[in-house]
Amino acid sequence: MFRGTTIVCIRKGDKVAMAGDGQVTLGSQIIKSGARKVRRLYKGAVLAGFAGSTADAMTLLERFETRLEENSGDLMRSAVSLVKEWRTDRALRRLEALMIVADAKLTLMLSGSGDILEPENNVAAIGSGSGFAQAAALAFLECSDMSPSAIAARAIEIAAEICIYTDKVVTVEAIGE
Repeated sequence: MFRGTTIVCIRKGDKVAMAGDGQVTLGSQIIKSGARKVRRLYKGAVLAGFAGSTADAMTLLERFETRLEENSGDLMRSAVSLVKEWRTDRALRRLEALMIVADAKLTLMLSGSGDILEPENNVAAIGSGSGFAQAAALAFLECSDMSPSAIAARAIEIAAEICIYTDKVVTVEAIGE
């Protein structure tokens, strides 16, 4: 489990939103509260969020964006290509991070151990507050008419009330809203 971040992705119909908190910690100290851990890639058509070391995550985001360009934005092919390289490359396999990537049709969770998972129930979450954010998002999806962006933001805020490694400075990116 990664300490220092929470990322959640919500899919509702043809709309998808991803949110992340902004807290960066170093040991037991909060270093920054406004980091952007959710990004738009490939001409704004793909959302990506990461949990883990900042340098590792930035390396992976850069590589993933290259894969998206090579595969004309095909999310699954790009994810397979990245995860294969991540798992087999001597330098990359040491990277400690998890990623959620999403486009208008698909959400995937990626890991360096070769995992490419399509989450159930239209919610994916990673990071230290992931369980809290996922539970909150599932409840809002079932019981409200809130947009995916509103659900994602509120799920991070709820996780921040419980997880000491998550703060309420939230970045949200959406497709289709």
